[in-house]
Amino acid sequence: MTAATRPRVVPQPKDARGTSALGDLGMSVPPPGERPGAAAPRRWTNLPAAMGAALLNVATHVGGIGILAGRLFTRLLPLPSRRFRPALDVEVLMKSLHAAGNRSLPIVALTAIFVGGIMVVQATPLVQRYGATSIVGWGAGYAILREIGPILIALMFNGRVGANNTAELGTMVVTEQIDALRTLAIDPLGYLALPRCVAMVAMLFGLTIIGDIIALVGASLAAGPLLGVGTSSFWNGLLAMLDEWDLMVGLIKSIVFGVVIALSSTYFGLKTSGGAPGVGRAVNASVVASAAGIFALDFLSTFALG
Repeated sequence: MTAATRPRVVPQPKDARGTSALGDLGMSVPPPGERPGAAAPRRWTNLPAAMGAALLNVATHVGGIGILAGRLFTRLLPLPSRRFRPALDVEVLMKSLHAAGNRSLPIVALTAIFVGGIMVVQATPLVQRYGATSIVGWGAGYAILREIGPILIALMFNGRVGANNTAELGTMVVTEQIDALRTLAIDPLGYLALPRCVAMVAMLFGLTIIGDIIALVGASLAAGPLLGVGTSSFWNGLLAMLDEWDLMVGLIKSIVFGVVIALSSTYFGLKTSGGAPGVGRAVNASVVASAAGIFALDFLSTFALG
């Protein structure tokens, strides 16, 4: 076979690892110094770096939320430059109160009445075993007023109002409505953020009171058929063994949870970037961060309040 008739071998292009363009078909060339079938590098060696990056990310968000809280607090102060009035748009505040409170009442009421019934259902085996029917009202009231009521209502509030707040603010950011407000010399924090935060804190406080009452009613209704405890016996045991501080602990927690939800949802909403997918990521981050903050602060406030 002469050189003119010998078939020409065309070299295949290779990437940085020495893999041929035919690698998609399962034909690959190992890079120099690497034996075929050698084990891949262990991924766990990057674990410290990943943990450090996650901690830095959390610290960045916590610091940003703290800065936002300080900026909102300064707008609440009655400074002389604002004629001793807070930088709060009353019209937006009224709309935010209606959206956060009135529209959330049905789902909070539905959740609360079942929470009260569940507390009695869970206590039924223990009460029947020891015949402790006299403390049913106290047990249900103690758990609902101090822990279960504030936490569950805050989580429902976070999923509805907090997520909605993040989505609305994020949409305004990606559509440049926030920039348009600044162009018109309107402060976005005073016009949009501050009324929403005040409304969320105030409405969660009010919804917690309503939810606690509905949950106690649900517990008293479930105690009759399940345990044979009359309504009067239930409420007598509750009022005789609980004091005002048990109610105040839950209400203080609701204020703390409301601040967490308001700041977190506003922060992630205003930090949105990347168009419509960015809005979805911001909502997800807001809900997760608020829920984590609720449980963490509930743990700390329980120790602090006793």
